[in-house]
Amino acid sequence: MTPRLSQSHSLEPIYQSFLDELAGSAYSGDIETSYGARMAQAVDNSVYQFVPQGILYPKNHDDVARVMRLAAAPKYDQINVSARGGCTGTNGQSLNFGLIMDLSLYLNQVLEINAEEGWARVQAGVVKDALNDALRPHGLFFSPDLSTSNRATIGGMINTDASGAGSLKYGKTSDHVLGLKLVLANGTSVDSDKVAKDAFERQFSGDALELSQSLAQLTLEHREEIDRRFPKLNRFLTGYDLKHVWDKEFETFDLSRIVCGSEGTLALVTEAKLNLTPIPQQRVLVNVSYASFEAALRHAPALVIAKATAVETIDSKVLGLAKQDIIWHSVEALIEGAELAEMDGLNMVEFAGEPEEVIRGLAGLESMLTSEQAREQGVIGFKICRDLPSINKIYAMRKKAVGLLGAAKGSRKPIAFAEDTAVPPEKLADFIMEFRELLDNAKLDYGMFGHVDAGVLHVRPALDMCDPSDEALLRQLSDQVAELTHKYGGLMWGEHGKGVRGEYAPAVFGETLYGVLRQVKALFDPDNKLNPGKLVTPANSNDQLIDIDAQKRGSFDRQIPVTVKQSYPDAMNCNGNGLCFNYSHYSPMCPSFKVSGNRQQSPKGRATLMREWIRQVQAQGVDPETLADQPDATFLQKLQNTLKADKEYDFSHEVMDAMRTCLACKACTGQCPVKVDVPKFRSEFIELYHKRYLRPVKDYLVAGIEDALPMMERLPRLTNFASQNPVSKWVVKHGLGYVDAPKLSYPTLRQQLAGHPALGYDLETLQAIPESERQDYVLIVQDPFNSFYDAQVVARAVLVCELLGFKPVLLPYKPNGKPMHIKGFLKQFAKTAQSSADFLNQLSQLGMPMVGVDPALVLTYRDEYRQVLGDKRGDFHVETVQQWLIDHLERVERRPASGKAYTLMSHCTETTALPQSLGQWQTIFEHLGAELKGKALGCCGMAGTYGHETQNLARSKQLFGMGWQQALEAAEPGSVLVAGYSCRSQVKRLSEHKVKHPLEAILEILQADKT
Repeated sequence: MTPRLSQSHSLEPIYQSFLDELAGSAYSGDIETSYGARMAQAVDNSVYQFVPQGILYPKNHDDVARVMRLAAAPKYDQINVSARGGCTGTNGQSLNFGLIMDLSLYLNQVLEINAEEGWARVQAGVVKDALNDALRPHGLFFSPDLSTSNRATIGGMINTDASGAGSLKYGKTSDHVLGLKLVLANGTSVDSDKVAKDAFERQFSGDALELSQSLAQLTLEHREEIDRRFPKLNRFLTGYDLKHVWDKEFETFDLSRIVCGSEGTLALVTEAKLNLTPIPQQRVLVNVSYASFEAALRHAPALVIAKATAVETIDSKVLGLAKQDIIWHSVEALIEGAELAEMDGLNMVEFAGEPEEVIRGLAGLESMLTSEQAREQGVIGFKICRDLPSINKIYAMRKKAVGLLGAAKGSRKPIAFAEDTAVPPEKLADFIMEFRELLDNAKLDYGMFGHVDAGVLHVRPALDMCDPSDEALLRQLSDQVAELTHKYGGLMWGEHGKGVRGEYAPAVFGETLYGVLRQVKALFDPDNKLNPGKLVTPANSNDQLIDIDAQKRGSFDRQIPVTVKQSYPDAMNCNGNGLCFNYSHYSPMCPSFKVSGNRQQSPKGRATLMREWIRQVQAQGVDPETLADQPDATFLQKLQNTLKADKEYDFSHEVMDAMRTCLACKACTGQCPVKVDVPKFRSEFIELYHKRYLRPVKDYLVAGIEDALPMMERLPRLTNFASQNPVSKWVVKHGLGYVDAPKLSYPTLRQQLAGHPALGYDLETLQAIPESERQDYVLIVQDPFNSFYDAQVVARAVLVCELLGFKPVLLPYKPNGKPMHIKGFLKQFAKTAQSSADFLNQLSQLGMPMVGVDPALVLTYRDEYRQVLGDKRGDFHVETVQQWLIDHLERVERRPASGKAYTLMSHCTETTALPQSLGQWQTIFEHLGAELKGKALGCCGMAGTYGHETQNLARSKQLFGMGWQQALEAAEPGSVLVAGYSCRSQVKRLSEHKVKHPLEAILEILQADKT
């Protein structure tokens, strides 16, 4: 199929007419036609980019049927539809130039669990991990275990017949499907329950009866060819499973088997009845380290023989990237030789089942691994994980491998296109060595990981899709890999479906069976309306397949000059892996997506929109990089006709809508495998946007708050009266769009510390302190929120320093600038940052530690200051409280356990940027004789001033209710600690619970000892 390079915000007339008629029908779902929404659904985790004509969000099965019945009308013969779930496809499986039907927004419920009979009935949009969370109390789980399980939907798993780790024991998705609720291309509803060969008329009627009988006859007629052609592979994916539509005895017909793996080309799945598996009574994971990746591969068959449940592997490339990621802190202690440069391979061997079975398998493996032969085979050593948290940490690293590879440096990025090859396991090592030779000859970097027990390895060569020669190389490599897998008796698609790779099917199936596949498509979808161009085209049609050379994201990105791309790496480098779609409320990444379900309001969505906005601006001859430096008049003159596609439409508004809902919590910066930093490019975009469009007054209020606070503090009671009385609140809410403004602390910080020696220092005074005495001092860096709104925390920080034997100094207040950055006042932020940096650099020369109370503000000095100032930032260092305390615990005598117990509720920015922070706090409290537990809750919903803005209030409260509210209600009074000011402020306004900064608890412990 010829690549389509046009992108337009306007719809084709036939689609506009169809959607207008659909909106006027009984259809109850959402219809989205904005260009931003369509762009957000134009990409997956592949290299392809197909902008659809519209997005449909059906609310129930009947909505899906209504769409297809209307699309079946002759006047809408050009309308086509593709179903979509978690957007995790690696080969463009669900991308489409027509309509996308996203089932994840509303059709995401677990409808019924029958634990006694071991099955569940679910809607297609349920996320796999969410299903297992619902099943866990019943001692059951849905066993296919894919790496994207925290965002992949059951419907997507069915359509790609997904499997994953442990497939030798647990099989594929199709092995666990008991029945499906389907909508055919003409809108007919069908239940695909298994049926005896003589009972078709009792199970089906009408179109469904004719379809099932024809399919049954077709597959029986070609049974000999099917058995001869289908490779004997655990992961053999056909697209249409002709082999298993009948059971072995040819007594039972299962329509579900032909739909599983069909990638939405035969029918739309709305519900599924799934077989469940008892949760293993015991699990053990053995992490085996190797001197080379080849050694790990060649040793894998021996591990399978040890009757392991699963054998997973990752190579040195993935290991190296993991060491640079936040995740390494959680797994380093679980891997033997993790610190060794020569460790170039890792096999993860799991035993799961009855305790006796696990113990027996583990004993045999230990005997094997401690033998002299194992050392000769490259085994460095091994470590055993016996507890579930440790096992989950290792698997989390393995599951993150896809994203980690995307974080590779340079313009060439490891990409998916030949990433799920499958060969017989005994041939895997030889196959991979030849595969490696092929990639080495092309002088490409690559990473490898996968399921060596099933002969499936994920290989991601690094290519630059903005480079036409690399795009041509992708085609060349695809052809070569297809031939190589055929040589070893395998498949190019062993796990992730075919997608655009359907062109290789004739060589695998032969002319006869390929013709049968086309006949199957014609039986279900003769007019090629369902995900057209994928797998096969209907028999007797002239339609063409979408092939490897289809429209790629790089064809648009290459319209942006290299220098411009380098200026916006956070948007350009998003590889679409979609970890930001993690369904769990307790994951800190992207609270705005969690609360809305809108994919535009996610790091992936915002990066996609920002990338397209840059492309549009650049296509009109304007360099976004220079816009911020131009006088407003010049900017307006240049931009007057460039950001608009026509006189009425400006795409920048859609981008702004997506950016506006971002909480700027920076969780994406730490959690995203490729470190997409939305707050950074969000601020850059907002600055440029408001070069043209007027800012709301509230933005100036937020940006100027740091400078205004010292003046407000002079009359704190008057300020509080002015901001808290009903009239003022009404004016602020309706005039400025702000609610629940916090009160200034009274007594003020200076009043609380009146007469204390920590006051009265300036730079000159500090420089006068003899060098020999400076080691006794600690400098407390003020921040606007704690110093002026929660002053007792800063005052108690001073007291804690004293009790540790230090001489605390409360530094003169200097604005940090973070509110300016959040609102896109980047020029003002740069000036503020430079002023503070100059001051702090002078202080750093004194050799006295500098400590900040609020983690978000401390991290601003490290991150945003470096982004904006570069080398001009200097090398000053401000520590968080726990980073400083952990180095000075020797000043306090270790206490025996006191029975005191606290819970630290996570702060998104700190948790993701400083993953070791919880462990540091726990070490500190343990030293003081108290127990500290961590509670990961996701976002509280405040994030600076976000929760105070009227337009965000509902979302802010909803986020708080997702985890924080319940956790506070369940906690013991006085036991909850919260390090971030924003989080404490949110708790104060939405809860009766009183929480403390960890410093306050520490002070209580230290003062209790004194008394």
